[in-house]
Order: sequence, then structure tokens, then C-alpha cells
Amino acid sequence: MFRIAIIGGGIGGLFAALSIHHHCSSQDIQIDVYEQAAQYKEIGAGVAIGPNGARLIEKLGLLEEAWKIAGKRGKDWFSFRRYDDGAEILTVPIPETGRMLQLPMHRAEFLELLVRAVTDRGAATLHTNKQCRKLEELGDTMSVTFADGTTVTPDLVIGADGIHSAVRRHYVNDKARYGGMVVYRGLCAISDIKELWPVHTYATIWMAPGKHFLTFPISDNRTLNVVGFVSTSLDKMDHAEESWTLAGRKSEVQEAFKDFDPAVLSVINMMEANPLKWILYDRESLDQWSFSNGKVALLGDAAHAMCPHQGAGAGQAMEDGYILGRTIHNYLSALGTQRQHSLAKAMQLYQSVRHARAEKVQLTSRQAGDLYELQAPEVTGLSYDEGLPIVKSLLEHRMKWIWGDDVDRAYEEKLAW
Repeated sequence: MFRIAIIGGGIGGLFAALSIHHHCSSQDIQIDVYEQAAQYKEIGAGVAIGPNGARLIEKLGLLEEAWKIAGKRGKDWFSFRRYDDGAEILTVPIPETGRMLQLPMHRAEFLELLVRAVTDRGAATLHTNKQCRKLEELGDTMSVTFADGTTVTPDLVIGADGIHSAVRRHYVNDKARYGGMVVYRGLCAISDIKELWPVHTYATIWMAPGKHFLTFPISDNRTLNVVGFVSTSLDKMDHAEESWTLAGRKSEVQEAFKDFDPAVLSVINMMEANPLKWILYDRESLDQWSFSNGKVALLGDAAHAMCPHQGAGAGQAMEDGYILGRTIHNYLSALGTQRQHSLAKAMQLYQSVRHARAEKVQLTSRQAGDLYELQAPEVTGLSYDEGLPIVKSLLEHRMKWIWGDDVDRAYEEKLAW
């Protein structure tokens, strides 16, 4: 039996478990997911699942359930607007590259769907209160020791434990990198703002110098996910540690966006009193995602934590998990045959498929944040009105490659080498 320990029970870890089970259902494997918290839950509000992630959800047979959570929408994707009067700058439709789906969801609802699918399918055994403390090589296996003193010895460890990954830290000595922004996250009932809301597209970004304000519907179109971004230098931060759970105040958001379109102010007024305050961080790109001769691999934010400005982080973690599923299937199928190859080569195949794409998404996500706030090099020194046409041209086709790339084809191409 091939034993897999997934460290981290968030979206990336659970999706990886489902993908490995899906691709390896006829093979003798055991998957265990170890979550450090007391229960499987997500902190935060909405998560953007673009067409690339939605197609993977469909491949794993979860599309109809996901649609019930997200709610179906039309073809318009993003509306970019002036911050001051709400005038439209650009509306980006979903590109026609095959079947394109949009599945933005509440994080907690999506995680519940994944937990339910793992349990119903018997895809993995789920553990809680398991904080990874130590990794050690034991010949052909790994030893994982948890804070409670227990130890497991899997054949493969998958580090899906986020931006502060304990698995990554065992092999890489680096620190999270400040993303240059404070982010306020909250929710608003769409019924409360219906009469005041002028926007009919899926997502809207109001762009201002040094600030931008994002909204998109979740929870079957009943709730508006609200995210306000404020560029802030590190030396002005009282509390600069990355966190999803800091409590902000509505008054902070009102003050930061007081010069924005009245529609934005209406949404802020209807938000909860204490929105989450997120100090934005990402990570430097790694050249290597697998270690200990292939017995350890990183996934999602543990491998490539990125800024959220392209709404692509969850989709990239899901792509990692999907390709890991295919890679492990091929590795196990080759065991005992003349074409047998090592686990190290298998994990290198996984990385070769995923690394360049994830790294590019990571880089362009930072660049997108600068574009939304007219701080990109292309508009340096220009006034707001002078810069908007340039920003518009740079945004028009920006997301097409992220939404449209075929990860199955990318895998097949690398496999044929």
C-alpha cells in the first residue's frame, strides 16, 4: 500500500485528496489529511474560482453541487470603474475558449463541499488537532511528528499547509514577503443594497490611485463579498504580521474610501461592524517544490503563496492537486514494469508541469494590484485621467491565459518527453 500524508486541510489539501483518489481509485493507496485546527473550517469570506478551477471541479464530479453554492451567472466577468463617479472603464467578458464557468463561493461553503465529498467517497481519512512539528527521512519513507507527540510514516508527504508552511520551513529558510497593502474583507446582504446597486456584472473593481475596491456575489447570489485594498508602506504598519483573523473597524473602511462612488459607500455602510483586516503577504518563488528524494512535495500557498489580485490562488492550488493526482497514478502504474521510474522523477514531473505557470501567476498577481491602483510602471508620472486608457488596454486580455490554459494537455506534453 502507498501511504500519502497531506499536511493541511484547507482547499488545496482537500482538493488534492479528492484528485488523488479520483485518479488512483483502482490502486492500493491510503490518504490521510492532517489539519492543525480543531475542525475543518475556512477563515475569510469569498473565494474566486475562475474557469480553470471550475473545469477541475467538473472533472472531479462536483460541478452541480458547486453551482448550487455559487449561483449561475451571465457572461460578463469584471467591470472596472472609476472610483469617484462609478463610470465604466472596461467590462471584460468570459473569453470563448471552450466551456467557461465561473464559481465564486464563500470559502466556508466550498470547504464544506470538499469535506463532504472526501467523506462520502471515502477518499481520505481526516484528522484534526495535528500540527506538524518535525519531518525525518527513514529510508524509503518519511516520519512526520505532530505537536501531540504522535508520529506517522507515509511514503509521500504533501505540504499543503499554507503560506507559513511547516513542511516548507523544514527545507527552506525564508520569510513571507509584505504585499504592500492592507485589505478589509467583509460581507453584505445583496437584498439590503438592491435599490442602490448600479452594477450588473459578476465582479466590480473601482480603481483609484493607491486604493481599489472589489465586490462579487457569493452564496447563490444572496451575499456580496466585499474587499477593500489600501496600499500602505511597511513603516506605517502598527501590526505587520500576516493574518486572516485580525478584526478591523467599519469606520476604518469608511475613512479609507470616503471619496469613492456612492455605490461603494452604500455597501460599506451595510457591512458588518468589524470586517476582517488582512495584512497582505506572499512568498518568493522557489526553484524546487520536492525534497527528500521525492518523498515530500509542496502544493498551493506552501509552494507559491501569491497576492489575490487576479483571484487565482485557489485555482492554482487546485491545479497542483489535480496534476499530483495524475502524477501519482502514473508513478504507481509504472511500479513493477520495465518503464518503472522513481518517486523523485515523478515529483519532478509534477513540478515541471506546474512550476512555470504558477510562478507566472504569482508574478502577474503583484503586477495586477499595481495596475488596479495606477501604480504600474506604464503609468508612472501620469494623472489619473491620462493613465486610465493605458490601464484599460493592459487589463482587457490580462486573464485569458489563466482561465484558458489546459492543464491536462500540459501534463501530456511533459509526460511525452
